[in-house]
Amino acid sequence: MALSLPVSSQKNKHAMSLQSDFLPLKPLWIPYNRNGSKNRKPKNLSISVSCSSLKIVRSPSLDKHVVKQNKIRFIQKLKTLLLSKPKHYMPIHVLSKCRSYLSLSKPRSLLSMIYRYPSIFELFRIPTPPTPFNATKSCTQLCVRLTPAAAALATQESNLRSAMSATLATRLQKLLMLSSHRRLLLTKLVHLIPDLGLPPNFRSRLCNDHPDKFKAVDTSYGRALELVSWDPHLANPLPSPEVQSLGLIVDRPLKFKHLRLRKGLNLKRRHRDFLIKLQELPDVCPYRTSVGDFPKESMEAEKRACSVVREVLGMMVEKRTLVDHLTHFRTDFGLPNKLRGMLVRHPELFYISLKGERDSVFLVEGYCDKGTLLEKDETSVIKEQLMGLVREGKRMRQDRRNQSINNEVVSYVATIDDHIDDDDDTEDGLDSLLNFEDIGGDYEDFGSDEEDDEYYLSREGINFWIADGNVVNSEGKGASEPW
Repeated sequence: MALSLPVSSQKNKHAMSLQSDFLPLKPLWIPYNRNGSKNRKPKNLSISVSCSSLKIVRSPSLDKHVVKQNKIRFIQKLKTLLLSKPKHYMPIHVLSKCRSYLSLSKPRSLLSMIYRYPSIFELFRIPTPPTPFNATKSCTQLCVRLTPAAAALATQESNLRSAMSATLATRLQKLLMLSSHRRLLLTKLVHLIPDLGLPPNFRSRLCNDHPDKFKAVDTSYGRALELVSWDPHLANPLPSPEVQSLGLIVDRPLKFKHLRLRKGLNLKRRHRDFLIKLQELPDVCPYRTSVGDFPKESMEAEKRACSVVREVLGMMVEKRTLVDHLTHFRTDFGLPNKLRGMLVRHPELFYISLKGERDSVFLVEGYCDKGTLLEKDETSVIKEQLMGLVREGKRMRQDRRNQSINNEVVSYVATIDDHIDDDDDTEDGLDSLLNFEDIGGDYEDFGSDEEDDEYYLSREGINFWIADGNVVNSEGKGASEPW
């Protein structure tokens, strides 16, 4: 069902409210015809734009942030699991039970994903206690842990979040002030924790360190975080996005209303008129108003919903989150049921990226035209260092691959040289018969089938992840022959 845009206003009686496509549009005001002409049709002042006709114009500069996040999603989740353990390591057979949390499909191997980041994770073995089945044998189990560089980066991030405790608590307090009942369920709040920059143990750390701002309470729906004190200094919404100057020579007001859109985005006239009309309405403070203060599906209600989403995205570290995460807070923040449709209707404020398994929503005013984040948080520096470790791991894998190929080529050349040397030492009587001094250079001996089989077997025995390709024989006199 395609919904039309809500255009009704309390002050303007000539505007229409939201209409459904299944019902005919009924004008609220019909002009009086003094001439009594029956051929003239009454004017319909409704402005309806179908959501199904709106297309999302992709922005590669913003999509690259989603692609970058998808590359390190496995790293961040596995790092969270390892740091949650007392000794910061986990056995592989225990980690294999967390495939759903790590977002790993069944065919993909867990070890292959760990090998993919050699600069962040490393494998090691620990002895296991003997059991009645193997009392005489000493068994070991394979475990994974962070590399020293990744562990140092995790410690730096933890210290930084401890120093930013007051800022993170204020951010969480503002989020609670937006809710209608001044409380949010912890099961919903967990979805926004990484985007807000909060630590995983925020329930035990922030709640205990700041009891004057919020507290944990029990509700009929589960454990929730409730606001303790209202701070009027925090109840200031984000300022309206300013219209960029067009670089005019004469400083004078524009003849037509200007709508700030990102580069490459063109809208239809009906849609543009609706957005300009919504922009001319007075600003709505999402902290001091509730969803019940405005008529349902009115322009004022939609402007308040846009202000709420702007405030939530403005609290995020990278000014973006998943659309599914926002849908969890529809009843808490007074957002419309068809939240995604509202975000698509306002490309001047939000951008929906279709990259990845789930759609992401960006705050357009938080990025420049080149897709660079304007205000970088301190924790974003840690993320850039983590991306540097990922690039270093990629170089390590490339070097191992090149070393493996070089070892394979060297072994192949050595085998060919051995064949040539064997041919030179063979006395077949042709030198005395033809009286040639040197014929070994033009004579080719392809060898026996057994030698070829041995060579290919030795090639198949090469392991990509083992740097040692030489095998020392039992007497310790160098490399043994391939078997």
